[in-house]
Amino acid sequence: MINKKVNNVQEALNGIEDHFTIMLGGFGLCGIPENSINELVKKGSKNLTCISNNAGVDDFGLGLLLQQKQIKKMISSYVGENAEFERQMLSGELDVELIPQGTLAERCRAAQAGIPAFFTPAGYGTEVAEGKEAREFNGKMHVMEHAFKADFAIVKAWKGDTAGNLIFKGTARNFNPCMCGAAKITVAEVEELVEAGTLDPNQVHIPGILVNRIFQGEHYEKRIEQRTTRKKN
Repeated sequence: MINKKVNNVQEALNGIEDHFTIMLGGFGLCGIPENSINELVKKGSKNLTCISNNAGVDDFGLGLLLQQKQIKKMISSYVGENAEFERQMLSGELDVELIPQGTLAERCRAAQAGIPAFFTPAGYGTEVAEGKEAREFNGKMHVMEHAFKADFAIVKAWKGDTAGNLIFKGTARNFNPCMCGAAKITVAEVEELVEAGTLDPNQVHIPGILVNRIFQGEHYEKRIEQRTTRKKN
């Protein structure tokens, strides 16, 4: 059995260069690859194009890369929690492509499945559709969207094995699964790494064939983006 395990995050991200396009899993601050993002900051890679549902917050997640001006383009669907993102976008320092959330997920999944393009009704008649081919299906107009082309996909899972099989937990099973195998190299960081054959095959969400490198992360903060609590009676 092929062993996908690497010793640390440095080995996992080996080969990332300036101007690369990188997919990063997560929804808000849930299920983001914290160790890998921190390592990207340390590596100092510049002019990155990042594909992610959102851009983190000012002092956490992808917000750390934005602080260091390492991202030249963000491809996202929601960016409302990051003031630095807003500042860079409005000042013209950051190129931004906003995409309907379902379309973002499907462009990842299409890349994963080897499908070059697909048609969706989402965004037709809006700025999202400008310059794109449109066709009518069953009396409704659809816009053609292309699958993403990325150099690296970096995901976070709850548990994985040395063969690269992954299990996600709760809401962290968001954009992570559809990004696996959707780039030239997929890196998975996990909270718990076990030997191959340990996981129940019926519980595996992503098979190891879609993962190239896997390592065990550490010191996860798992911050809550918007903490909501009930008043005491």
